[in-house]
Amino acid sequence: MNKGTEAALSKVPEVTLVFWIIKVFATTLGETGGDTLSMSMNLGYLLSTGIFAALFLAAVVVQIRAKQFHPVIYWVTIIATTTVGTTLADFADRSLGIGYAGGSIMLFGLLMLSLAIWYRTFGSVSINTVGSAKSELFYWVTIMFSQTLGTALGDWTADTAGLGYEGAAIVFSALLVLVAAAYYRTKLSHTVLFWAAFILTRPLGAVVGDFLDKPIHSGGLDLSRFVASAVLLSSIAVLIAAFEHRPAKLNH
Repeated sequence: MNKGTEAALSKVPEVTLVFWIIKVFATTLGETGGDTLSMSMNLGYLLSTGIFAALFLAAVVVQIRAKQFHPVIYWVTIIATTTVGTTLADFADRSLGIGYAGGSIMLFGLLMLSLAIWYRTFGSVSINTVGSAKSELFYWVTIMFSQTLGTALGDWTADTAGLGYEGAAIVFSALLVLVAAAYYRTKLSHTVLFWAAFILTRPLGAVVGDFLDKPIHSGGLDLSRFVASAVLLSSIAVLIAAFEHRPAKLNH
């Protein structure tokens, strides 16, 4: 396979420090952005989920049909998964009455099922094997489940477990540090550690987003969701523009 073909098939970004920083910003934006529609604009969880789901499907179609890696398209799709994940989890946890624990367990099961089917189909869930429309579809379905799980898990930790937003943020940050240490200091599968970190950044972003926009009496800073979302989106745009973003190398 020639170099041009490889570049055209590789549409998942190389994992770098900037990748993780943008990922945390994007997951935080997903929380503030999702709450903006469902709460600040009073559209409710169900309608907001429908709107974000439509945006997510449109973004995935554009991403999969793209001939090569485009950072803007990729990160727009990631943001779409975080916003629909926020409102979908809130709808299941609160409107349907499943609760944070029930929602987290259900979504964890769906996430594991998605990874299992993906692995059974391709023999790997490494991002370095995402080189076809079918494998990329598994990639995005898995990400959507992980983003939705992260919202439920973040709410469960901050509210039900009583840690509060700051306490929950410390817990998830500490877990990410442990994953990073395992990546560099152990022989544990880098693919497993990647997905562990990817999943953990979502509840971290969820509790940070809640900390920014929830009322002071609830433990938040009571910042405007519109302003917080705009600042986060601008920060992501700057990081995309300021740094080089290369596609991950495919394994053949």
